[in-house]
Amino acid sequence: MSAPSELRADRTKGLVVALSKAGRTKIRYPAELVRDDGVRVTVRAPWAAPGARDFGFVRFEPGDVFTEHYWRDRWFAVKEVRTGGGVLKGWYCDITRPAVLADGVLAVEDLDLDLWVSADGSSVLRLDEDEFEESGLAERDPAAAGAAASALDELEALARAEGLAGLLG
Repeated sequence: MSAPSELRADRTKGLVVALSKAGRTKIRYPAELVRDDGVRVTVRAPWAAPGARDFGFVRFEPGDVFTEHYWRDRWFAVKEVRTGGGVLKGWYCDITRPAVLADGVLAVEDLDLDLWVSADGSSVLRLDEDEFEESGLAERDPAAAGAAASALDELEALARAEGLAGLLG
């Protein structure tokens, strides 16, 4: 049985999120543990990449704050993105293997597929499906590829039907 989140917060307050892709570390950054109920780990961190990144549909920049939700039993992560002033930009969702938290490191493997949901829910965009196809995951690990595709479909359906806020409550 998992320790209550209050106890875990004391032990892992300075945790690091380690995002890998295709077997390589993509980015590592410090994050504050907000909650860990044994199934979902929620952390908060500022935009960790250097400078700004403009995707066309959203711009991430220094000062933005990400409240990131990772599951130990689901194949995705949902990141609520706000400006430094607290204005909601939307949700960036990574399709990932289930997260693992050990020794103060939250390890997450990115499987290329992504979903963007605008703050008002009017824009729901599937992203990087070409990268997913080119990754060769379907040939190397068909079960993981199937779980990833299903997770993207599940998140998109949820975003279009009722939004992501209920999932995160």
